[in-house]
Amino acid sequence: MADTAPTLRTLRSPLGRVRGLGAARGGTHHWWMQRVTSIALLPLTLWLVFSLAGMPDSTWQEATSWIGRPFNAVLLLAFLAAAFHHTAAGLQVVIEDYLRPELARMGAILAVKGACALLWLAATLAVLRIAV
Repeated sequence: MADTAPTLRTLRSPLGRVRGLGAARGGTHHWWMQRVTSIALLPLTLWLVFSLAGMPDSTWQEATSWIGRPFNAVLLLAFLAAAFHHTAAGLQVVIEDYLRPELARMGAILAVKGACALLWLAATLAVLRIAV
């Protein structure tokens, strides 16, 4: 009687072997990007909070003038990019952890990434319209 069991044992799933994704290939980039955006958001959020706290009684003209300054516009654009990227990546993890059907998971991830991209684009265009 011939033994049909494979002689090499592996912890990778058959789907993982087909896709070529193992424990260290699929999520490492995602994990690092979460950390990088978190670190970037720390000083940017502090800057934004203290900047906005310093002008509580500002008029609309003063606020648009503040956004129009090149330094503030660049930091605001960096904040928007990091915040929306971090949001999309974080929601993707939540969806992957709690949504089981593959098609629903993929649709939800695409919807979240699309919404974050559109909101980032709208916010970026608003800042650029004021600053330029």
